[in-house]
Amino acid sequence: MRCIIARFAFDLVRSEVEHSMKGVKPEPVTGASVTIGRRVFPVKQVGEVITRQDRRDFTADEVARALGRLGFTCHAAPAPQAAADSSLLDTEPGPPARL
Repeated sequence: MRCIIARFAFDLVRSEVEHSMKGVKPEPVTGASVTIGRRVFPVKQVGEVITRQDRRDFTADEVARALGRLGFTCHAAPAPQAAADSSLLDTEPGPPARL
């Protein structure tokens, strides 16, 4: 499949993407991710490997769109953990603030 990533044309094939990512250790996922085989990779890491471009040259959306068209399962960025932290949800009123 032909796609444009960072203004450059690439002919991507699902089996070649899988082969390129074989043996690559997944980095911790902090944003958008993609499942390749049994492993979950950050989209930017996959984009860097398959295009051989610097991660700053393309967006995660460009790579996720191309990988989705190839049939890979893409995942949105995880929700922030601060809202789920129960220690931040203290409902007991404290003393009034003094100014």
